[in-house]
Amino acid sequence: MIRVNYFARYRELLGSDGEDLAWTPALATLQGLRQLLVARGEPWARTLGQANLMCARNQDLCSLDEPLADGDDVAFFPPVTGG
Repeated sequence: MIRVNYFARYRELLGSDGEDLAWTPALATLQGLRQLLVARGEPWARTLGQANLMCARNQDLCSLDEPLADGDDVAFFPPVTGG
């Protein structure tokens, strides 16, 4: 099982703070997970299809080529800015 968390604006746009998905070989990377979610259509495609998407695996920032394993905790969130 992979726990997927949505934060900040993504939580609002998707109407969910997260979900659990069964791990499969198609979810071997964060990019595979992203593609699965984007394939759901709107609002997933608009929200998670953005080029500047930020993500984390097990609370560590990472890129979309990060490998996933059963039991991982994943987070998607919009880019943050400082002031």
